[in-house]
Amino acid sequence: MNNKNVEQLKKDLTPIQYEVTQNSGTEPPFRNEYWNETREGIYVDLVSGKPLFSSLDKFDAGCGWPSFTKPIQAEEVIEKADFSHFMTRTEVRSKSADSHLGHVFPDGPDPTGLRYCINSAALRFIPKEELEKEGYGEFTKLFEAK
Repeated sequence: MNNKNVEQLKKDLTPIQYEVTQNSGTEPPFRNEYWNETREGIYVDLVSGKPLFSSLDKFDAGCGWPSFTKPIQAEEVIEKADFSHFMTRTEVRSKSADSHLGHVFPDGPDPTGLRYCINSAALRFIPKEELEKEGYGEFTKLFEAK
């Protein structure tokens, strides 16, 4: 990323959003915007705006961060080995913006058995009522079939 983009991101993002997305940081559990969000809608990459997760795949993992069983568009989520903090984990990053999102663990519920544990600071929530207005109208069909 060039310096112009870095400076623009520093202006556009809050300090915690920048730390999480650009420096692979982690926000505090239970003290973040979406850990207990229950409205229907989608979660998009804060930096690129690309759709990442749906509330239909969200569940309460009790960990204090938003947790999902799968991405809404698998091709937009990249998984990488993460050996930081003396652990072996699988990091989740957004493909388009290369933003750090969180980690994926093999301890989730059916049908996938996965738990995508994602930082709220890397996401923007779009309620289903605003999908059309925000340019994500194609995702309204997810909630009609429910």
